[in-house]
Amino acid sequence: MKLVINGTTHEVTADPDMPLLWVLRDELGLTGTKYGCGVGQCGACTVHLDGQPVRSCLTRLGDAQGVAITTIEGIGTPEKLAVLQQAWIDNQVAQCGYCQSGQIMSAAALLAGTTTPSEADIDAAMAGNLCRCGTYPRIRAAIQDAARRLQRA
Repeated sequence: MKLVINGTTHEVTADPDMPLLWVLRDELGLTGTKYGCGVGQCGACTVHLDGQPVRSCLTRLGDAQGVAITTIEGIGTPEKLAVLQQAWIDNQVAQCGYCQSGQIMSAAALLAGTTTPSEADIDAAMAGNLCRCGTYPRIRAAIQDAARRLQRA
């Protein structure tokens, strides 16, 4: 199967029923996407399929063929952070950091479609992402900060 991940085509030979998460992590070494609960409830494994946030632990490999897949590695790089990633750092969002790639992926999808998200928009977009450290106020602040930065750009 051919998958387009972060703009690069990858050929994988895995069972089409295998969760996309395991292909990303184990077959391709894209370990920024995290395993959290395995049942799609925590959001740690969030990636984008054609710009839409999905839980990669529930997404079958066969269902990801023919669509653009974006992982946290495709959002920005350590040398050139995305606006959202910089806002995350500036607002000191992460504590343990485990859920943050999934949080950023959900926030990125929100900001791609909503330039001035309301609190209700943020709540709806982030509802499926859990943070055991409870950094929700900082997550909200970072999303609002990134939205302001993107408006100015």
